[in-house]
Amino acid sequence: MLGKVLIVDDDLSTIKFVAANLEANNYEVLKAQDGEQALKIIEKDFPDLVVLDVVMPRMDGYAVCRRLREWSQIPVIMLSAISDEREKVKCLDLGADDYLCKPFGLDEILARIRAVLRRSSTAVSTTPTQPVFKSGDLDINFVERRVKIGGREVLLTVTEFTLLQELALNSPKVLTYQLLLHRVWGSEYEDERDYLYVFIRRLRKKLEHNPRKPSHIISIRDVGYRLE
Repeated sequence: MLGKVLIVDDDLSTIKFVAANLEANNYEVLKAQDGEQALKIIEKDFPDLVVLDVVMPRMDGYAVCRRLREWSQIPVIMLSAISDEREKVKCLDLGADDYLCKPFGLDEILARIRAVLRRSSTAVSTTPTQPVFKSGDLDINFVERRVKIGGREVLLTVTEFTLLQELALNSPKVLTYQLLLHRVWGSEYEDERDYLYVFIRRLRKKLEHNPRKPSHIISIRDVGYRLE
């Protein structure tokens, strides 16, 4: 099996469509039709990835993602019928790893699932040449995948850690937007700057004493970012 995927959607036809094609491509599939059921399945079965619809009864996708991020870093792809930039940013800000607008094609959702699972598996298997990175009160242990600020451990998602690791291993070099998107998300995301802006903002909220005046993750205007 290539991975265990939980599909959460109140539209049964969407679940059947995605599930049938995932199973045909050698994925194990779990299914839920509302947010509360989804959280119970996640706690019990620990899927490798959650494909999560936004609009659902009882508990919507926003609430599920918010609750999930309180204790789990399982990758999440959020689905929405709203093709609006603000909707995508809102979902990513809540902790989603990717965003897909409905209606979507089979090739597109399969590609997104492969990309997210690839990032997750690569992050776990990659062993950097240096075991730790220290800069001021920031400590990164690449082997244990732990990040601390002033001795306090900070919980990062897989994508957040991968982005921080890429910046740390190349510090103090400036990495361009396109290069970071290519290395962290993949070649198919090289034009998706919104992803990078949102994840840099998420990292700064967790790592900087004053996210508006960052001392660790520095912006180089119109070029990219570097880790101080």
